[in-house]
Amino acid sequence: MPAQRLLEGRGWILVRLASDSLLLMLAAAAAYAGGTAAALGSEGQAAIWLYPPLTVGLLALRGAYGRRLHVRPLDGIGSLVGATSLAAIALLAATTILQPETQTAPFIVRVWFFGTVYVVGGHLLLALTQRRARVNGVVGKPTLIVGAGRIGAQVERRLTEQPELGLRPIGYLDSDPPPPDLVPGRRAPVLGPPTELARLAKETGAQHVVFAFLSAPDHVLVPLVRECEDRGLEMSLVPRLFDSINVRVGLEHIGGLPLYGLRAVNPKGWQFAVKHGLGVALAGMLLLLLSPVMLAAAAAVKLSSPGPALFRQRRIGRDGREFDMLKFRSMQPADATETTAASPVPLEGTAPGGVEGADRRTPVGAFLRRTSLDELPQLLNVLKGEMSLVGPRPERPEFVELFGQSIRRYDDRHRVKSGITGWAQVHGLRGKTSLADRVEWDNYYIENWSLGLDLKILLMTLAVLFRPAE
Repeated sequence: MPAQRLLEGRGWILVRLASDSLLLMLAAAAAYAGGTAAALGSEGQAAIWLYPPLTVGLLALRGAYGRRLHVRPLDGIGSLVGATSLAAIALLAATTILQPETQTAPFIVRVWFFGTVYVVGGHLLLALTQRRARVNGVVGKPTLIVGAGRIGAQVERRLTEQPELGLRPIGYLDSDPPPPDLVPGRRAPVLGPPTELARLAKETGAQHVVFAFLSAPDHVLVPLVRECEDRGLEMSLVPRLFDSINVRVGLEHIGGLPLYGLRAVNPKGWQFAVKHGLGVALAGMLLLLLSPVMLAAAAAVKLSSPGPALFRQRRIGRDGREFDMLKFRSMQPADATETTAASPVPLEGTAPGGVEGADRRTPVGAFLRRTSLDELPQLLNVLKGEMSLVGPRPERPEFVELFGQSIRRYDDRHRVKSGITGWAQVHGLRGKTSLADRVEWDNYYIENWSLGLDLKILLMTLAVLFRPAE
């Protein structure tokens, strides 16, 4: 299929390489058009036209043209800007040494500016094109999963829920698969034992193999890896101890033996102190900028129904400490004749949220919740040090105790401060959604935290705000 060859694999690498080369040549032409040959000199002209191949070479060295599973438009922009900037700095230094009397700096700055804008724009366009093609099913690699247990079923569910990864699960390989009632999330069929990999890959047209947990010993799996290599099948592996592996893992070798160094995040280290300091400063600026909006919202709440403008609810934050989380009140006060009832227990596996019990939302409150403006008072919680801008969402004490007993690794979220927005929220896990999925995404955030990840979440939050919260 032409689309598959162009948008996946080697064809996609060639498309990206050709796109960057063409855009950088256009940038060089635009920079050259702004000057004269006399002003540039021979070294200056050479620098302008050396910029495209030098930048492409640096991009290749930085792995920009490697195969990647995730296609996120914002990913890789830092590497792109770094490569275009490094190429410009190298050329500027070379021309300054070789021809100091020629004023080439303005032209190199021009080619750097045009090159950065063009390459980043092309990257975003190509990433969105590939992502859309995968989501719409135009392209996608048939994928076999080795291991039909709980982890294999989780892999299948993740690949199905995220078609932008471009992997379509078509079946499992397992010689002793657990019965379906023990793995309710398994949907694809078990096609046969792992020893039939070659035949089944040929019959199904599989292009990718994911090795999940399997009861077979490692010496049985090694020939399967060699089989995939011989047939040109792409491979992915879910490692043992995957809960403890993050982006900081380091690979070393002792002779021929690979050794992974696990580097855990320290939520009480100086990096998180910097995070919270920057968060408090940003929250203060946002309060100043959004004060007219917040005053208008508070006035609308007061005028729409009797009662306070702010709603306080007890939540559990870092290290299990309780605090009052603030929101704009969105409901009518409970009728005086109504008895105070405990919070309704959510359905099994579903997080609490949305409207619980009788719907007492006011029209103003419904608008505030739909637009997430009711969350703005939590900037005050950030200023008080009770919350952070980014982190897992805090929960009510009664639910924390319940979920801590029933959801695996739920209590790990209390290692860090709760957040107004988070990695789970920007991926659509708001309101009454899967609690286990929220925990998984939140723990991923904690294990892989960085200031760059926080910035990405804040940018993604701006996009999420245009989608209704309820």
